Amino acid sequence: MNNKSDLAIENHKNGQSCSSAVLNAFIDDAGITIDEAWEAAMRYAGGKMGKCGAVLAAEHVLKKKFGEEEALKKISELEMRFTQMNSSLMCRELKGIGTGKVLRTCRGCVTDAAVILEDLLR
Repeated sequence: MNNKSDLAIENHKNGQSCSSAVLNAFIDDAGITIDEAWEAAMRYAGGKMGKCGAVLAAEHVLKKKFGEEEALKKISELEMRFTQMNSSLMCRELKGIGTGKVLRTCRGCVTDAAVILEDLLR
């Protein structure tokens, strides 16, 4: 594996939720334990909070790495770039729930969120 985005994708392929796949790949950047990563991921997975779980996980990493205040600009950029790529941040819309038009698969969301996050951490 060359980078953390590849690890996030591999995590998702191995059955982790979108949020846990991203959080577990970037655990060192977030400075959290594996238990803290799993706990946070449970809150974000499956669109429980409306927004895509992979995006919420990436935002969690940014907040932990840079602090709430400093992370705001990076979170804004993450959301802007993700939305440009996928037309939405909302899990329901991305999955096509209610419209029948899938904008992005869960694996695709994990990929996009992780690649953008990796770039923002540089």
